[in-house]
Amino acid sequence: MKSAVVTGGGSGVGRAIALKLVQQDWRVAILGRRMDALRETIRLAGPDATRISPRACDVGDPAAVAASGERILAEFSEVDVLVNAAGTNAPRRALKELSLEDYHAMIAVNLNGAYYCVQAFLPHMRSRKQGVIINIVSEAGKRASPKAGPAYVMSKFGLAGLTQSINAEERKAGIRACAIFPGDIDTPLLDKRPQPPDAAARAGMLQSEDVAECALFCINLPPHVIVEEMVVRPR
Repeated sequence: MKSAVVTGGGSGVGRAIALKLVQQDWRVAILGRRMDALRETIRLAGPDATRISPRACDVGDPAAVAASGERILAEFSEVDVLVNAAGTNAPRRALKELSLEDYHAMIAVNLNGAYYCVQAFLPHMRSRKQGVIINIVSEAGKRASPKAGPAYVMSKFGLAGLTQSINAEERKAGIRACAIFPGDIDTPLLDKRPQPPDAAARAGMLQSEDVAECALFCINLPPHVIVEEMVVRPR
């Protein structure tokens, strides 16, 4: 049985990826700040729930990530896949109103958190000469827009750079990384927009399960194949 770690596993894309993985008989450790949200993911897994291990962890805290990584490796022995899906934004996100606190929070979760998780599991993958890292970026990691805000854009450009760096340095070690750049997704993160979209607008967006299918496609490719970037938008 293969094993994966998914951050942001309590909602949205992280939850959808975790559920699809356990449906394919993977063991999955899900990380998130709220244990009640992680437990809801377990409930939604139904008969596959026994394959999910929840870990309350703020990925923006390097000590917490390191400790969670050690516990997961002790429990699973091997980790084949890491999915960085945790992300946040703030309603007051424009340059003229972005607070220093919100700026640091976005960089901490969206970029630093992914880096901490990579460093927690990459040595293990390197020693096994295999591993897949999926980073859920955003179309904001391709082009800035007022809709996303500068801190979110900066964090996502950085996450794209982290993905490229992993492939540049680690492909010879058997490790491959993919950056997925989705357009608008109907997730709880939309509620943090200055003006959250209505139901009609959300219905025309990508769904979390759509992005999860993209992640599973990259994960399940033969080991010699790397999809370095994938841009996904609603039709």
